[in-house]
Amino acid sequence: MGGGERIKPGTPDEQTLRAWIAKLTQLSAPELAQALKYREEEAAGAGRPVAQLGLRRLTHSQFNNTVRDLLGDETSPADQFPPEDFVNGFRNQSQAQGLSPLLIEAYSGAAERVARAAFRGGDTHGLIPCKPSAACRARFVREFGLKTFRRPLGPDEQKRYETLMSREPDFVTGAQLVTEAMLQSSNFLFRLDETSDPKWKPYVTASRLSYSIWDTMPDAELFAAAARGDLSTPQGVEKAVRRMLDHPRARSAFDDFVSQWLRFDRILTASRDRRKYPLFTRESALAMTKEASMFVADLVWNDRNFMDLFTAKYGYVSAELAPIYKVPPPAKEFEKIVFTPESERAGLLGQTLFLAMTAKPEDSSPTARGLFVREQFLCQHVPDPPAGVNTNLPPVTEAKPQTNRDRMSEHATNPSCATCHKLIDPIGFGLEKFDAIGARREKVTLEFFSGRREGEGRRTPSKTIDLDLDVKGYVTGIPDSQFSSPAGLGTALARSPQCQECVVKQYFRYIAGRSETPADRPAIRKLLDNFRNSQFRFKELIVSVLVLREFPNREVNVHVASNHQAQ
Repeated sequence: MGGGERIKPGTPDEQTLRAWIAKLTQLSAPELAQALKYREEEAAGAGRPVAQLGLRRLTHSQFNNTVRDLLGDETSPADQFPPEDFVNGFRNQSQAQGLSPLLIEAYSGAAERVARAAFRGGDTHGLIPCKPSAACRARFVREFGLKTFRRPLGPDEQKRYETLMSREPDFVTGAQLVTEAMLQSSNFLFRLDETSDPKWKPYVTASRLSYSIWDTMPDAELFAAAARGDLSTPQGVEKAVRRMLDHPRARSAFDDFVSQWLRFDRILTASRDRRKYPLFTRESALAMTKEASMFVADLVWNDRNFMDLFTAKYGYVSAELAPIYKVPPPAKEFEKIVFTPESERAGLLGQTLFLAMTAKPEDSSPTARGLFVREQFLCQHVPDPPAGVNTNLPPVTEAKPQTNRDRMSEHATNPSCATCHKLIDPIGFGLEKFDAIGARREKVTLEFFSGRREGEGRRTPSKTIDLDLDVKGYVTGIPDSQFSSPAGLGTALARSPQCQECVVKQYFRYIAGRSETPADRPAIRKLLDNFRNSQFRFKELIVSVLVLREFPNREVNVHVASNHQAQ
């Protein structure tokens, strides 16, 4: 165990372990063969059902996008809903999709407001498809119900909503009433993710594709494909997916995945010591997320090798980021620049977003940086500190000036800390040439002040001490992973099978709405093989994930188009 001591010598735990090892060494050949067979079957997920989600609540972004496309409402009502929690690194996970009384009340109020706005001044959005009549009432309920519930209405539903609409003598007012009622229905608020009804299965497929790729309801063409039965084969689903990926909606929806995976929220809510880091502002924080978003989007939509996420020698610089990168202001905002070898920057790890997001208000944080790499890029969960453990580092004093590495030496010697910190701190130590906003430094400068602080201006320190940095780092569990810069760490991650698989797992979690289980191992392996065979083209990973989800028991091969070349 590279992380530290798990079992103390001389304890009952050690006795139990030794007894178990002794028993294993005495197994007969048939017993050993049976044990190995069981282990292989377990690793393959044999005999284990894959967890399926029958219903999934619309996320706040999906709610906003759906009422926009359904009613033409651009007010983003879900922005006022109670905030969603991150689970498994994302906001769309089933574990966090319950309904609180506050959220139910918010749904009711939003339905009333958007329905009223949709018909304010009459049918201004063209939602009623015909001239008012009894036949038109039935048609409106049928067609609007199909789009709102993402599947055809049953006979009882059709009758119930027609009856509700007929209660209002004014046709438009009746349509508004039906709209409000449908928007409060669980059939709207929850999207059907699994069904045993063959009549609804094509529409469930259409809905899953649409919310996965566009983060909104199906369009007319996707509804038509479901009605024709075009989504009943892997080829039909792949054709639909590729069409949808060419739509601008796919890019904005993918940006949402990126913002959650890379935790943009952390930098947007971060604070920095204003006297020490005057370059960190709300505008520079937004620019950091914009650069990262553009960087990832270029890799995905221009069919580049996605593992360049860690090794690419360029970034996108704005006026706010230029002084942090110590480069001249760009001629145009977010202009592509090539990092110099001296900068030691590469990929996402060398950009200001990652380096600033994984820092404290007053300085860098090796622990936070190592933890982020472990959890987001290697998909390894690091447990929280044991209860009662003092996590405060010794203070820096003028009498005993220390670097972060020196202050954190207790992590390696304290048994209650060492197990986890040996996994994460060495990663962060290799990034210590970059401060709390991602600016490069050759030494760490400690400032000491005497006297009272007055006003908001920058005080002159009474004494400064420059300390040399030891930036030797490594990643436990990855062979030959020694590094001393973001560029070096990026190279180690890009070639690591664990990191490549983690990219697949992160997108799988986002699409499935849950973490992977042992039963998903065969699927993850297929997806990883396809990802590698496509030279790590992320669009091909998207196709593989969505086709395999619809047809889990069939072989899914990636058909790389002729224009999918590295650029």
